[in-house]
This record gives sequence, C-alpha cells and structure tokens, in this order.
Amino acid sequence: MINLTLKQLRYFESLALLGHFGRAASACAISQPALSMQIKEMEASLGTALFERSARQVRLTSFGEEFAPRVRDILRSVEELEDLARTSRERLVGRLRIGVIPTIAPYLLPTIVGNLSRQYSGLDIHVRETVTPKLLQELAEGRLDTAIVALPVSEPTLTEVALFKESFVLVRSGEDAEKPVPDRDMLREMRLLLLEEGHCFRDQALSFCNLGAALPREILDGSSLSTLVQMVGAGIGVTLIPEMAVSVETRSAPVSVARFGDPQPERTIGMIWRSTSPLARQLMQIADVVRDSAEALRESHDGAAQGHPTRALSSPA
Repeated sequence: MINLTLKQLRYFESLALLGHFGRAASACAISQPALSMQIKEMEASLGTALFERSARQVRLTSFGEEFAPRVRDILRSVEELEDLARTSRERLVGRLRIGVIPTIAPYLLPTIVGNLSRQYSGLDIHVRETVTPKLLQELAEGRLDTAIVALPVSEPTLTEVALFKESFVLVRSGEDAEKPVPDRDMLREMRLLLLEEGHCFRDQALSFCNLGAALPREILDGSSLSTLVQMVGAGIGVTLIPEMAVSVETRSAPVSVARFGDPQPERTIGMIWRSTSPLARQLMQIADVVRDSAEALRESHDGAAQGHPTRALSSPA
C-alpha cells in the first residue's frame, strides 16, 4: 500500500518547481537532509525514482513528470477545502497569497498590506511579485489566491474586478521641462526607453505610441521603472511611467515629468481570481481595501505635489 503524506507532496512540489534541494528546503522551512530523506521515502513507497540527481541540478524523471500534475491537483483540492472552511467564518483569517505586477508592487503594496493588516488582524499575507503571465499560471495552478494586475486579462476561468484607472506620464530630461509635451507622433521619433519584454506596461506604452512588432532602432529596454528613469536622467532618452510611480522614481533623478494631452494614455488596474474560488466573497472585500488604498495614495501624492511645486506635473500647453 502506498502511504504518502500531504507534507511529502508539498515537499515534492517545491523541489519539482525549484529544481534545487537547498532552495526547496528553504522554501519548505526544513533542513536539506530532512527534505532529501522525505523525497527518498516517497520514492521507496512508490517503487520508482521521482528525480534525476546531478551535482548541479535536479530534474524530474519521466514518471515524475506524470506524477507532478496529479500532486498539484491533490494539493489544490486540499487548499480549496481550507478555503471553504475559511468562508464559514465571519472574518477573513489565515493565509492570503496575493500576486502583484512589478509596476504596481513597490508603490501601492505597502499601503495595501498596512490597511489589510489593520482591518484583518488574523490575516497572514504572502506576496508574490512577478509579470502577468506568471501570475496567471500560478493562479491557475492554485499557488495564488488573487492577483493585482492591469486589465483585461481575458481568461474565461478568472473573475476580473476593475478597481481604478491610472494615467501614464512622460519622463524626460530636466532640461526639457519647458519644452512642449510631444504627441504620440513626435514620441515615435524620440529615443524611447521601455521595460523589457514580458511586462504588460511595455505593451501598453507601445500601444499608445502606435508602435507594433516592427520597433524602431531607438527603443531601449530596461529591467525596472527605476532603471528607465535613471537612464532618462543620464540623458539617454525619454520614457513613460504610471502616475503612482512618479513620487518614488523621480525624487533622486534630474528629470521632469509631464502629462500628455487628451486623450491621455491610461491603464485599468484590477484584481483577478479563479471563478471557482470559495473565497470569492472575501476577495471582493479585499478588492474594496485595494481600491481605497489606491485612492488614499493618490490623495497623498496630490498633497505632496502641492507642497513641493518642483514635483508637480506639467501639462501640455
């Protein structure tokens, strides 16, 4: 009789995902020898190897490849049972796994976590910051409860709730502060700095500039908004950033910030979760907290801009 425990299944999933005993052990909060022993016990119980081991990496065997999705299904079902039990309580408590895209996380997440912690004292918040495609995958696999992303994602298995809209602004050299704000036609002729591929904000910026797959030579990529703004400060080009990032990213760079003329480029920020999630009602409450957090952040930024005129956004003449 095969006798596997839920802990062993979770250890297997972590090792299959990370491909490294040390990192998997750290993620599971156990020692590496203990993890190795549990995996060996699983293999002995199953009568076959789950992993190929080498000095540099660990990879699934062919049996392990077939075994992995079934383990994921079992763990997801157990997690859904836990979620179902949580829905019977009056207040949301326990673990909440939130995914956030990188162009939101540094600016909005501290306010969200602070507000959630105050309103839901029993909540154990786990945050995952990565690009939208990975968040969608991890939601589908049950490794996240919800994610804060730019909408739409157009996945039929997910519920989308729009929370707020946010404008994009132009960041250019401080020496250009008094120049007219370029329109999208002029912007296509400038050296444009964008986030590297995989970021949805890159696609949104390209869409505004009406640039398709055939990109001009003057587009340069960066790994973060901070990198882009610092490159602009060094005189390398211009970039677009979301308005919520302005106060953080421009405070230490010699740049100027300007709004585009109407219609201004913007994005819709919202929350998504699996349509089958037992936590749907509680996640709607979390969505209200995220919406209120964004509004509070916007008001604080407006107040700071009024108190520091040099940070105020200039508008097209």
